[in-house]
Amino acid sequence: MCPMGKNANFSIIRAMRVDVLALDGVFDLGLSAVLDAFQTANELIEMAELAVPRFAVRIVGVRRAVRTAQGLTVPVDAIGTRVPDCVVVPAIGFKMPGPLEAALARPDVRDAATVLREWARRGATMTAACVGTFVMAESGLLDRQHATTTWWLAPLFRRRYPSVLLDESHMIVKSGRCVTAGAALSHMDLALWLVRTVSPQLAQLTAKYLIVDSRTAQSAYALTDHLVHSDPIVQRFESWARARLARGFSLDDAAKTVGASKRTLARRMESVLGRSPLSYFQSLRVERAVHLLKTSNASVEDVAARVGYTDGATLRALLRRQLNLGVKEIRRTP
Repeated sequence: MCPMGKNANFSIIRAMRVDVLALDGVFDLGLSAVLDAFQTANELIEMAELAVPRFAVRIVGVRRAVRTAQGLTVPVDAIGTRVPDCVVVPAIGFKMPGPLEAALARPDVRDAATVLREWARRGATMTAACVGTFVMAESGLLDRQHATTTWWLAPLFRRRYPSVLLDESHMIVKSGRCVTAGAALSHMDLALWLVRTVSPQLAQLTAKYLIVDSRTAQSAYALTDHLVHSDPIVQRFESWARARLARGFSLDDAAKTVGASKRTLARRMESVLGRSPLSYFQSLRVERAVHLLKTSNASVEDVAARVGYTDGATLRALLRRQLNLGVKEIRRTP
């Protein structure tokens, strides 16, 4: 799949076969984003005379008729015997835990899980975005793999799929032969990631024509307050932590204040935020430091002292680590 020059014979380059698995209630924006990204990439291949594979995209379904979340009819092909190079599972349009769990119990989702396992067994790259990651997880393909998902549904994801190594701070996570993407518009990030596997130049061109900025981390968009307030113990811990950033962390004091054992507090923090109490405490320190640096004339050393660090060097290192958040790619044996 290496570039062969502008005068190459394009007919000898096999297209990359992409099957987009659409389930009833598919998220309109997600489906369209994936299709438009691949169509734009194909048009740019021709326009720029790039000697790279085109994308042969099909919308397939486990049922004859599929309607989107907005009620539009989607023409779908039968699964058939063709093994795609890549599978994309876009979201289904259920944004809240209750309706989503009911949808995941549908027979078509169970049938889709069977198809996904078969495609994976036969060597396809398996990808999913947003709530589509739940559909992928239902198949068991994400067990013991690293993954991301829609940030506000991360607590539900952890509860349903404890064997998945979830890190919802990232926009794209590759683990083995599985690639997962975060919330809503991460469908576009996922499609561009797949285009990049064929040609980084083509992915860059496609992003420019579609005016898509690079968004390597999902954490910048997550409303932590939304997650914190979903659990009273976590909410009490946050209040305790914010009041004593400069004094330091004590798990014993935290557990006593929130009225839970240390073990229960740690378990609830992991379930809701995917972090230990100490890790979240440190993130609050950094958050507060960033706010002070933006809104005051205090030096890094002064700010470090106000949020509990002994010197500015430690704070600088933590701020650099935050800025360097990128796509998380875990190389594991499928």
